[in-house]
Amino acid sequence: MAVELAPNKFAKALPVHLVARDGLETAGLSLSTVVWAKANGFSGEAGRVLVLPGEGGGVGGALFGIGKGEGALAVGALAKMLPDGDWQFATAPANADLAALAVVLGGYAFTRYGKKPGRALRFGLPAGADAARIRRIADGVFLARDLVNTPTNDMGPDALEKAVRDLGAAHDADVKVTAGEYLLRKNFPMIHAVGRASSQAPRLIDLRWGPKSAPKVTLVGKGVCFDTGGLDIKPAAGMLLMKKDMGGGANVLGLASMIMAARLKVRLRVLIPAVENAISANAFRPGDVLTSRKGITVEIGNTDAEGRLVLADALALADEDEPQMLVDMATLTGAARVALGPDLPPFYTDDEKLAAELAAASVAVEDPLWRMPLWRPYEPKLASKIADMNNVTTDGFAGSITAALFLKRFVEKTPAWVHFDIFAWNPVDRPHGPAGGEAQGIRALEQVIVNRFG
Repeated sequence: MAVELAPNKFAKALPVHLVARDGLETAGLSLSTVVWAKANGFSGEAGRVLVLPGEGGGVGGALFGIGKGEGALAVGALAKMLPDGDWQFATAPANADLAALAVVLGGYAFTRYGKKPGRALRFGLPAGADAARIRRIADGVFLARDLVNTPTNDMGPDALEKAVRDLGAAHDADVKVTAGEYLLRKNFPMIHAVGRASSQAPRLIDLRWGPKSAPKVTLVGKGVCFDTGGLDIKPAAGMLLMKKDMGGGANVLGLASMIMAARLKVRLRVLIPAVENAISANAFRPGDVLTSRKGITVEIGNTDAEGRLVLADALALADEDEPQMLVDMATLTGAARVALGPDLPPFYTDDEKLAAELAAASVAVEDPLWRMPLWRPYEPKLASKIADMNNVTTDGFAGSITAALFLKRFVEKTPAWVHFDIFAWNPVDRPHGPAGGEAQGIRALEQVIVNRFG
């Protein structure tokens, strides 16, 4: 389903009245509408739509329940629940931008493999809403969703590189790629080690955009296009969603799309180590010791903790450039899901100002995030008897925190670094998006970057 936002109200658009729980009498509705709602058991319960009769037996509008303080994104359910036609809010919602965005996001459908998008709706832009910004954000979210939803047979390292090149071409960005044995020549040994067993060469994709004199913002995204677990192989059930293990790369590309479309005054760099953690005679092994780009040696305690390895080389490169802001995003640990579930990604930073900005933006744009601690007393858990560090701990505790501490070792010069441990997936349908690939954290990040550099 696709929702088209009209820049102005339609002359004959049908009204959608937003009704709070038990708020029929205070919603400014006609007596006949209140009677109809009560006769149909509608009292403003969250997420319910009641179609109103029109003249001649047609549709005359709709009521939508917003419950007792449901967020603005809840109105995204309208995209799937309204009948065909042109619609608009009867009165502008409190947050016009977010409500309009929710309706657009709620109309998303992944149709690449023949799934029908269903009907298309047109929705009048609420008064005060910024149509151009809504579209930029929706396009970025849709890009991330599309990339995550695409299975690995069509979204391996080759295809992920093409997606970056296509995005770069659309915005006149420069894209360079270091692949295969050239990774060793250019000193990206851990990216090479993780991806060398795949039939598609491992690579580091490097996109740059914007004036060289502008403040530097660098985004690093985990691009593991499929993760078997390597020689420490996952069980079958553990592989079912591994097409989404490049969700960090997909999300930073969605954010990059928003930044470039807005023509923000930044020097943007996007780094995606794109690999497949496959199994072959030359796969890296448990017990191997890898030397990273930074020179830190890493003992491999588990080949299924590969994301932090490829990110480490990419973060080391990013840190050499000393950007004003460095963001990495990765579907890194199951521990983050155990701690906070699929809908609430943790983020880690030592920058108190950046943490406060992210927390405020998360609430403002309804993009859930939760700060977790870079708890230094856990660093010894990553100790190795033969190398500088291990890629996993032995006790299995605090897995998301220790993964963040691992990455922190590779960032020294950048004043503002933040790591996001995202899920990149909706396990069930949400009002603003169906089950499947999801953008997480990038709308909040866009808000922070606009506030800082826009």
